[in-house]
Amino acid sequence: MSDVEADAGHSEQYFRNDEYDSFMWEDISVTVETRRPKQKKTILSDVSGIVKKGELLALMGPSGSGKSTLLNALAQRTPPNRSVTGISYINGCKVDEQLLRSRAAYVDQEDTLTGSLTVRETLEFAARISLPSSVDESERLMRVDTLLRRFGLMDLADNKIGTPIKKGISGGQKRRLSVASQLVTAPRILFLDEPTSSLDALTAWEVLYYLKQVAEKFNLIVILSMHQPSTRMFELCDKLLLLTEGGVAYNGPVRKLQLYFQDSGYEIPNDMTMAECAVHSINTDFVSEVQRHRQAVTKECWQKSVQLQNLRRELTEEKASGVIGFIALEDRWRSDTFAVLSALIHRSFIKSYRDVVAYGIRFAMYLGLAVLMGTVWLRLEPTQGNVQSFVNAIFFGGAFMSFMAVAYIPAFLEDHSVFLRERASGLYGAAPFVVANFIVGVPYLFLISLLFSLVVYWMSNFRPGAAAFFTWTMWLFLDLLAAESLVVLVSSLMPIFVVALAGTAFANGLWMCVGGFLVPPQTLNPFWRYLFHYIDYQSYVFQGMMINEFKSRNYTCPGTPDGGCDCIYGGNSGTECEMEGAAVLGTYGFSSTTADRSVWIMIAIIAGYRGFCYLALRMRAH
Repeated sequence: MSDVEADAGHSEQYFRNDEYDSFMWEDISVTVETRRPKQKKTILSDVSGIVKKGELLALMGPSGSGKSTLLNALAQRTPPNRSVTGISYINGCKVDEQLLRSRAAYVDQEDTLTGSLTVRETLEFAARISLPSSVDESERLMRVDTLLRRFGLMDLADNKIGTPIKKGISGGQKRRLSVASQLVTAPRILFLDEPTSSLDALTAWEVLYYLKQVAEKFNLIVILSMHQPSTRMFELCDKLLLLTEGGVAYNGPVRKLQLYFQDSGYEIPNDMTMAECAVHSINTDFVSEVQRHRQAVTKECWQKSVQLQNLRRELTEEKASGVIGFIALEDRWRSDTFAVLSALIHRSFIKSYRDVVAYGIRFAMYLGLAVLMGTVWLRLEPTQGNVQSFVNAIFFGGAFMSFMAVAYIPAFLEDHSVFLRERASGLYGAAPFVVANFIVGVPYLFLISLLFSLVVYWMSNFRPGAAAFFTWTMWLFLDLLAAESLVVLVSSLMPIFVVALAGTAFANGLWMCVGGFLVPPQTLNPFWRYLFHYIDYQSYVFQGMMINEFKSRNYTCPGTPDGGCDCIYGGNSGTECEMEGAAVLGTYGFSSTTADRSVWIMIAIIAGYRGFCYLALRMRAH
């Protein structure tokens, strides 16, 4: 009994429930839009092929030949700026895109993993998110242990993958984990983009050898792109699709490649292996025009070949044997929405307290800002001369708390990359991701707001009283919720760190300018006032904090030589030289009755940011 039989015999029935006898495609072409209007460039032209159950098909060719383009087209993962023509079939029937995404797995060339999770946790969450509810917990754990053992990761099971601050497992180990995390779902078709890149020769062969065993044992269909495999790796593949300049140079069994070369007039050098010849024969980038015609196995050779005629006959026979119509997705392969959401929340929560980039650094930043503010605005007395200082502190606290939310961008972009990979595999949509991200962030943002307020509020001597303190904390909490929601939205629209940082910083600068502190709302330029001021969440935070501080507090005014009072904001509030804080509110055009309305507007703005984030992710994910 082989290792695969021993490891996975318990799940054989589950794997065999819906075997796919074949996966084939006809005349797949891909075009991309150019900068010139109404002009498109063809990057893949009329590629056909077929892979049977238990077989490994290798896509090979020089850089730019179309390997990844074809792999993405077959896996229904083509970017929006590219158009695909052609038809794919499973068991001779046209493929439903939803079915293919749910019963196929795709391993990207770049490893997109959550760095704060352990190796075991990564596989466990992959199982929780992707496997249907019909698979019980013991089955999931068995699969995880099997993959850990067979991919040589058992000794690293409790090691964290690694973050920019703390190094974790190696690049080769991450590659093995990426492949394993896709196999845990028991896919019927497996697409892999350079699965052995960054691996040493022995590990690369072991990974490919295990894939071959799994494919044969459980009748999987495996399609992978490769650049320059070793002879041992090349011999593990059943079929080869050789691409050159977006077209086919060979498509057939690996064992017949040498005969095809000889029939095409290509002389096989004695010092080259067949794996080397496969790429060398079509690589015309570094040869002269004369050598190109002498040595290249061209697309024209393939068009005239007997192998192409045989392939077309096989495709026709396979279609004739299929049932007319589409293969549709069955409910038993659908993941439970609540289970997926629960797993996403759990995974994000683990990351939130392990990865200091997510919230740890922000706690330190905000606490440092609190100490700074508390010592600068230390024990301000409620006097007319300190009114402007109180106003400045309110603006500074709210605005810079909001601005410093940009520290969340790196953590979110990591989550965003994982989401795109899992979304492309059809595991879940944008809604569970947005909801989970929001739920996990709420307690941390509230704790940050509370700790910041405990330091700043009493050190600066804002209006005393528990109600006033918790109202201040509430406004800071809403401020941070809106600021983080803005970060999430901008990062979803522009998922590049520097671009997202610049976009968020610009937005915060805009909100500071039109928030009502630098220029009172009633004197603000009508363009900025009506277009931006009323959707500026910082303006409502500033207004709410101002009302909280000034609506029920009096401030002493200096006396005059004639025994009067010099209250520049308004008259006395009694026999002593005091003024009512409400007079300060009047200079900014604020009314104490608008605070409740502002809370609901803040909630609407937060919901709006998250809603637009959902739409952005839904449109951009593919």
